[in-house]
Amino acid sequence: MALFLLDHGAGNVQSLANSIKKLGYDFSWISSPEDFHKASILVFPGQGAFHTAIECLTERGLLEPLYNYIQSGKPYFGICIGMQILFASSAESPSTLGLGLIPCQMERFDDTTKPVPHMGWNTAEPIDSNTLSSEGVSSSDHYYFVHSYRATYDPEGNPEAAMWAHSTTQYGQEVFMSTVRKGNVFGAQFHPEKSSVAGLTVIDAWIKQSLAGRTPADPSARIPRPPKSQHSFTRRIIACMDVRANDEGDLIVTKGDQYDVREKSLTSTPLSSTTAIKTAGAVRNLGKPVALAARYFESGADELCLLNITSFRHSPLQDQPMLAVVRAAAERVFVPLTIGGGIKDTVDPDGTKRSAVEVAGAYFRVGADKVSIGSEAVYAVEKVRAAGGILDGSSAIETISKVYGSQAVVVSIDPKRVYVDPATYDGPYKDELVHGRPDSPESERGKAWWYQCTVSGGRETRPVSVVQLAQGAQILGAGEILLNSIDRDGTGLGFDHDLIGLVKRAVTIPVVASSGAGTKEHFVSVFVETGVEAALAAGIFHREEVGIHEVKLASRLAGINVRS
Repeated sequence: MALFLLDHGAGNVQSLANSIKKLGYDFSWISSPEDFHKASILVFPGQGAFHTAIECLTERGLLEPLYNYIQSGKPYFGICIGMQILFASSAESPSTLGLGLIPCQMERFDDTTKPVPHMGWNTAEPIDSNTLSSEGVSSSDHYYFVHSYRATYDPEGNPEAAMWAHSTTQYGQEVFMSTVRKGNVFGAQFHPEKSSVAGLTVIDAWIKQSLAGRTPADPSARIPRPPKSQHSFTRRIIACMDVRANDEGDLIVTKGDQYDVREKSLTSTPLSSTTAIKTAGAVRNLGKPVALAARYFESGADELCLLNITSFRHSPLQDQPMLAVVRAAAERVFVPLTIGGGIKDTVDPDGTKRSAVEVAGAYFRVGADKVSIGSEAVYAVEKVRAAGGILDGSSAIETISKVYGSQAVVVSIDPKRVYVDPATYDGPYKDELVHGRPDSPESERGKAWWYQCTVSGGRETRPVSVVQLAQGAQILGAGEILLNSIDRDGTGLGFDHDLIGLVKRAVTIPVVASSGAGTKEHFVSVFVETGVEAALAAGIFHREEVGIHEVKLASRLAGINVRS
């Protein structure tokens, strides 16, 4: 029995390869149409836009051989986009036809009451409770989803499509097919390769049964699945690692205090009793990135973020140590991995031009799931605003999201407060003013401020507010906002709820709260008071002042749904 993986050329397929290696199975890659005849078991993983997947398969001459393979009756497992192409079409690109096995169009989630994409951990409830037909899927486990389009489970309105439903998931008040199964075909909307132990169990169960020889699955029973009052979607706890070269040239994890990553030392002069703080010490070293990433995975982190703050002095694609870090981390970490730093159009020292899509693709191929864009997003939004809201399709956000989908693009925002006189201010950001409350820290009472965006690691301010940037990023095609705070960074005073609430109300994509966490209670309060989808921390996790398990226990005790 020969296990083959299909790479359509756009997305992170390396993570599935890493998962299968960890489970101890050998496999080969489909590299030509002829390879389909050699395959007795086929897995098609991937992420990205529906039309991109179909176009890539067509251009490489693989679409028709894939269809013929599935029709042959040999086992097929489609993951995310590998499942979606089984359907007739997608509202993401209505003119592009899928394989048409499942007579249903993928539709976009309704974002009026919840963020879209559906990004995070949720449950999948099998239609048949018989464990023999579960394919390793358990209603008690959580799986990682990241998608904007879904196939509605509608046994009355579309009974033919509903016969394919193997399990369903609820997001908000929408119930959709999270796994499909019929005959020799199995598909998962979630990413088992990014769903920790629960996901590895699904992969192992499917491969093991396929190798042993599987009986074609009967159509599913069409049972009602009305939405429950609450879904099982969880809040995410994310560990972030700022990676840069130290003075010896080694890549290390560091952490800044208001973006200053160098150790502080006390100095004084013989002629004065005054002691000053010197900040030009060695780069603060909090560990090796791959070892820390593995530790956080084992500790239960829902997601990891690697941000290269060295800014790739030569070229992102020539920065082989950082590519190696991502590749090595992806071999040990089976939850989502975001990479940031240098994701933009660049020119190599030899004059070779590199597009942002090419740079992002290099990181997706070694195991990253999302890319984070910072300063380039600010410049892109400024350009759109200057053009009266007209998009030209040239920004890194637009080009990457067009190929890989909006869920693959995170915009990282670095805002800082600008204080104004609340009694007299009548400037352009008066609708975004935040006023210090009586119960605010004493330094904020009676004051007012707006949040100005920065570039270059917070060193340069730009004439754009945090709301303008967040809304502009969503229009350009970003799928998530990573919201930092220069004022709160490294302070341990807690997340800036005013800032987070301002952005949450301004966009309909997921928001990650960052900067300021000092205790487990800070995570609880930011979830309860702002409704943010995820919260991120760095220093307190690196220094082991607070453990991820402590944060999750405190959240659970407060009634917040988190992954076990």
